[in-house]
Amino acid sequence: MNMEPELMEQLKRVLTSLEQLLPKPAAKIDWEECHAANWRRHSFTGFLEPIPNVESIHLDDLLGIDKQKRTVEENTRQFLAGYPANNVLLWGTRGTGKSSLVRALLHTYAPHGLRVIQVDKDDLIHLPDIVDEVKDRPYKFIIFSDDASFEVGESSYKMLKSALDGSVYAPPENVLIYVTSNRRHLLPEYETDNRGAMMVNNEIHHGEAVEEKISLSGRFGIWVAFHPFTQDQYLIVVRQWVEKLCQKCAVKLEWSKAFQDEAILWAQKKGDRSGRIAYQFASNWVGRSLLGAKG
Repeated sequence: MNMEPELMEQLKRVLTSLEQLLPKPAAKIDWEECHAANWRRHSFTGFLEPIPNVESIHLDDLLGIDKQKRTVEENTRQFLAGYPANNVLLWGTRGTGKSSLVRALLHTYAPHGLRVIQVDKDDLIHLPDIVDEVKDRPYKFIIFSDDASFEVGESSYKMLKSALDGSVYAPPENVLIYVTSNRRHLLPEYETDNRGAMMVNNEIHHGEAVEEKISLSGRFGIWVAFHPFTQDQYLIVVRQWVEKLCQKCAVKLEWSKAFQDEAILWAQKKGDRSGRIAYQFASNWVGRSLLGAKG
């Protein structure tokens, strides 16, 4: 069958356009060697992309959040043992160690079969496709969405709600969902949300707006709150980081009231007291002290 040259050229252009929309062929991930992956969106679908190097952070490196570590680690150990375990919402102030805790768990428990798949909150609509990739694998997978927040009605919001509830779509037994957020209910809260609340038999019954917002976070079996440190807690963590960094550099530095005041001023300038801020100050102070001693 002969085809007009002009029609042939049009077909070539159409096929070229279609080819650009299709995902690139992705090799199957060797989960024995690869411990973490990203879901990379491409056009209407996506694929799992291995993460060759995951930040090497240890649970012992996360200071000042012992209770939070204990709660999430215990749930993760239950999961790895094949026992009942919960999806987890880690919420609270920035820089307090929420996402670092998940990476530290991977570092600790990857030899025991733990794997992590990081998914951007907008890509949670692809949860069924992601889970299909791993549901028959002999590993335990945490679907991890970092710094998530939604608006009511978003497609990803609806999919996550369905997955957590198990009403329409439920992940298999080798998958849990861990989400971090600065918002307790993953949604913005407004003063007007409280309108419609009422007292019945001395109990508060929320209005529809609040009920809708609680309905998502309430589907997580475990909430873990991360709050800013008090000044005393912050200084304790600063001292601990100084000691750790000094041990690493095989030196000993004397802590003084002047350095304590400097640490407080550092946090005040940053407008925050958290583990991240404490580590940043300790790194700066130890580095400057060593450089000054050498020069």
